[in-house]
Amino acid sequence: MISLVTGATRSGKSEWAEHLAMRSQKNVIYIATATRYPDDVEWEARLQKHSDRRPENWQTLEVPIELAESILEIKSDSTYILVDSLGTWLANLLEESEESWVKIESELLEAIQVCAVDITFVSEEVGWGLVPEYKLGRIFRDRLGSLSRRIGAIADAVYLVTGGYAVNLSQIGERLP
Repeated sequence: MISLVTGATRSGKSEWAEHLAMRSQKNVIYIATATRYPDDVEWEARLQKHSDRRPENWQTLEVPIELAESILEIKSDSTYILVDSLGTWLANLLEESEESWVKIESELLEAIQVCAVDITFVSEEVGWGLVPEYKLGRIFRDRLGSLSRRIGAIADAVYLVTGGYAVNLSQIGERLP
């Protein structure tokens, strides 16, 4: 089972993804994609808030770069993987060339499709506003939008979280051709 949970900042998308993981009643491996910056007090507080919400029996892996490889290493069908988040992971790879990014994205998509465990991805919605005036902002927005769409195309369930509600788009929407 592949799930994608997307939404705006502070919409509750991580909490909804955590709820999905808990209700699976499987052993949860939480893949945190953030890079730690000990000198950034606000960033570390955000990471700690996420950590404090997770049950103690969940295993946490900090994987800022090698996401596809980490997914492929997890083989137990009694495991549930929660990846939080694709945007943070992509930010860690933002300076990769377009050619390199295409390869990294393809490797992740392939890993997802051959993965034998349930997996949920959290992804940020970033393209509903203005086009960023700086190049890295446009690259980030375009790459994340494309990655989320490609994962959504192979997902069993796609949720949009907004205003504190999770909407199952795969039940009420139509998949694009």
